[in-house]
Amino acid sequence: MQRPPPEDYSLKETSPHLGGGGVTGDKLTSTYDLVEQMQYLYVRVVKAKDLPSKDVTGSLDPYVEVKLGNYKGTTRHFEKKTNPEWNQVFAFSKDRVQASVLEVIVKDKDMVKDDFVGRVMFDVNEIPKRVPPDSPLAPQWYRLEDRKGDKVKGELMLAVWMGTQADEAFPEAWHSDAATVNSESLANIRSKVYLSPKLWYVRVNVIEAQDLIPSEKGRYPEIYVKAILGNQALRTRISQSKNINPMWNEDLMFVAAEPFEEHLVLSVEDRVGPNKDEVLGKCVIHLQNVERRLDYKPVNTRWFSLEKHVVVVDGEQKKKEIKFASRIHLRICLEGGYHVLDESTHYSSDLRPTAKQLWKHSIGVLELGILNAQGLMPMKTKDGRGTTDAYCVAKYGQKWVRTRTIIDSFTPKWNEQYTWEVFDPCTVITIGVFDNCHLHGGGDKAGGAKDSRIGKVRIRLSTLETDRVYTHSHPLLVLHPSGVKKMGEIQLAVRFTCSSLLNMMHIYSQPLLPKMHYLHPLSVTQLDSLRHQATQIVSMRLSRAEPPLRKEIVEYMLDVDSHMWSMRRSKANFFRIMGVLSGLIAVGRWFDQICNWKNPLTTILIHILFVILVLYPELILPTVFLYLFLIGVWYYRWRPRHPPHMDTRLSHADNAHPDELDEEFDTFPSSRPADIVRMRYDRLRSVAGRIQTVVGDLATQGERLQSLLSWRDPRATALFVLFCLIAAIVLYVTPFRVVSLITGFYVLRHPRFRHRLPSVPLNFFRRLPARTDSML
Repeated sequence: MQRPPPEDYSLKETSPHLGGGGVTGDKLTSTYDLVEQMQYLYVRVVKAKDLPSKDVTGSLDPYVEVKLGNYKGTTRHFEKKTNPEWNQVFAFSKDRVQASVLEVIVKDKDMVKDDFVGRVMFDVNEIPKRVPPDSPLAPQWYRLEDRKGDKVKGELMLAVWMGTQADEAFPEAWHSDAATVNSESLANIRSKVYLSPKLWYVRVNVIEAQDLIPSEKGRYPEIYVKAILGNQALRTRISQSKNINPMWNEDLMFVAAEPFEEHLVLSVEDRVGPNKDEVLGKCVIHLQNVERRLDYKPVNTRWFSLEKHVVVVDGEQKKKEIKFASRIHLRICLEGGYHVLDESTHYSSDLRPTAKQLWKHSIGVLELGILNAQGLMPMKTKDGRGTTDAYCVAKYGQKWVRTRTIIDSFTPKWNEQYTWEVFDPCTVITIGVFDNCHLHGGGDKAGGAKDSRIGKVRIRLSTLETDRVYTHSHPLLVLHPSGVKKMGEIQLAVRFTCSSLLNMMHIYSQPLLPKMHYLHPLSVTQLDSLRHQATQIVSMRLSRAEPPLRKEIVEYMLDVDSHMWSMRRSKANFFRIMGVLSGLIAVGRWFDQICNWKNPLTTILIHILFVILVLYPELILPTVFLYLFLIGVWYYRWRPRHPPHMDTRLSHADNAHPDELDEEFDTFPSSRPADIVRMRYDRLRSVAGRIQTVVGDLATQGERLQSLLSWRDPRATALFVLFCLIAAIVLYVTPFRVVSLITGFYVLRHPRFRHRLPSVPLNFFRRLPARTDSML
């Protein structure tokens, strides 16, 4: 496969016709000023009255057909009703319609052929225009006509107008471009706004238990506590006090979402043998009754009764009785002072604590216009040809938005605009494009089909200038087992408006996460586990919405698999570190050139600067900061003028080895054959061996420093101690400026006074012992 040119993967600035292109004679909406206006013909079918009977039985099963050219939409039908009410809206895209006449036909549903009842016709050129915030057009009664144009019995209440996608009726309307979608799947194509559930950390401090009754009296019990919340299960260590009153004083952390659907179940268990545990008692705690705290003030402890089901034989009958013999001492609270991390920390879109009382005021507004996509790839096959039914999902903070699905188009136009409150500029909005695979199989009954990924865009708000509209075409890049692939481009318009510049500047001095994360931090392992649980809860709750935001969508947007091992990512991160260090390496090379007098004039100037700084040391810090200021002002001319985008070279996606990609897409645990797994394990061992060598070298240098004064090598330590004494005496009697000047001139001496051999201090350091001799 020929590699596409790099510019194909780059960001392109565009000039869309936003908001209708300024105020002309029409009153234009300001709420949709980041998208291109799309004209629609709207028909609201409200109700009918006095409809005539058509069947021989004298009954009528009426429905309405709205027809414009080749497009037609129908309302639901009512059985045996002459005064039906529908209140349904139909939207016809003006771009796709060539007809000049709109027909609204009332029909009678019949087994063989539907009967014509009457119709109302409109000249499309005469239909009035309505633009919000105008009030909705009031519906009117229209007398039905027959095919010849004569008035017949029956009236129909309608409202017909020309509008844009800013119309209130747009989200719930039937759309002409979705005419091929069956009624069961209509919910899956509509635009929708979702809210993530409110997540809490649940802290369970297990203190002690009392009066436990083990079944075996003659042994020391090995007792621990197991806690279960939904699909999360944690356990304490086995108590050190081997008696019937064990103590733990151990914290267990869970994630829970409002409304609280699961209960916390605690069971005290005794390990009576290998893989054999006996339940000594259980208690169930309802989270609605648990105390909520905003800081680290101690929570009151409580004793909970442990119930145990005991089988009692009464004659020939067996009965289950509940005994309350034991109790457990707990401290439980819902932590409101933490932010529950459900995203990768690198791409967080929200950093606020759970408790709303701790939220600070918003600092601005983020507006996103999702305009269109270009050059999308066919994602599936229908009727022997490739097709794509694309929709977008955007996530920022707790608010998720989903655009409507554009049916069978490689150049879909959404032109939908959304707004979010911003509380921290150092956050990221994520926009994903997906192919809807739940349209033609009766909604969710499509045999477990998953919506396909088309691509993803991330935009960090802190990289945007305030009040500027960014209009760019972003490449949609997806990594496949065969390599990186461009799936198309998405055109976005983004504007970040700041309400108070002072407040936003103040945010930069504040901690990134709520203060509880620093005062009482959670471990990295805990955070990883809790993040995984939070992601599972969010995806489960959103998949139960209507229409559902499916699990594969939520996991892709939240970068669930970003922590998994990948040779490609490891290489990319290594070269990122080298990129950071390259500046220091460049300074080192420049200084080496100065010392070797490659450019005598520059070296002389450095000598003069050095003498000035030694004689006037109070100028050192001002000089450094002034130099940094001048560099910043100089680079301002070349500041980035567009948001960052997915970089295939930085990600090492454009030249990744096929086997490395296959390993990246492998399941966990691996599903590949044994010989491939063995080969990858050997490769990993070889990479780890190199890392091991580097880590060992670093340890060696550190141990050599320690051995300077440890007398491990008595001669070397004696030399160093003697040198320190002489140096102390010399420095005590010699002015510091003189020592600095002599040292500086020695370092900057001319090459003819230099030797190619290593210096004496370096030779001495390399001869010092390390603990490598003691390694097995």
